[in-house]
Amino acid sequence: MLVVLVLIVGCGGEGAGEEPLTVFAAASLTDVFQELAPGARFNFAGSDELATQIREGARADLYAAASPRYPAELHDEGLLEAPRVFATNRLVVVVPGGNPAGIASLGDLTREDVKLVIGARGVPIGDYTRTVLAAAGRMDVLAQVVSEEEDVKGVLGKVRLGEADAGFVYATDALAAGVAVRMIELPAAIQAEVRYAVAIIRSTERREDAEEFVDLLLSPRGQEPLREAGFASP
Repeated sequence: MLVVLVLIVGCGGEGAGEEPLTVFAAASLTDVFQELAPGARFNFAGSDELATQIREGARADLYAAASPRYPAELHDEGLLEAPRVFATNRLVVVVPGGNPAGIASLGDLTREDVKLVIGARGVPIGDYTRTVLAAAGRMDVLAQVVSEEEDVKGVLGKVRLGEADAGFVYATDALAAGVAVRMIELPAAIQAEVRYAVAIIRSTERREDAEEFVDLLLSPRGQEPLREAGFASP
């Protein structure tokens, strides 16, 4: 089931002198996309950074972002085909596995001794975090931020290493980290609308393979491994 995209990314193959499908994707998609398409060439980073690279002419066939914002902007600029939402996610707070700071709720994050790490402004995980805090009426939490990271992997990494007492990440990243972190769920009423959008680069020379990738992401076969990783269907 996890090799459903092998036929797509393997079309042509090295024997035919063709390069693999090149996918620019949000860092939070790293594990599931590598399982789905082990033969593809990936560039995982913050969605905003990837958008900048595409604007500057970086070669790619597909762009999958953790927010519809950047695909929509690139579409308006004529660089992408129409984006399509293929998955959703939710935010959680993560703490190191031993939870040395004893954090159990958003309110605990306001303590003066707490070191918090979040995504930078303009990065989807950073913008979603600020949306959640605004909805909860807890923007005071930001006073405890000691670092702002360029993607969700940076946030998770600092919490795992014990360099921070807590961080805001996607539920999928928290699940993938296993016992290295402890996950604290957030109320549904304050959740941000986290949507992932994918679009084909208009200049791609592998349009057919790119279209098959998108179609499969939206199909039941493609949605199943996403759900197993903790994503939800759009």
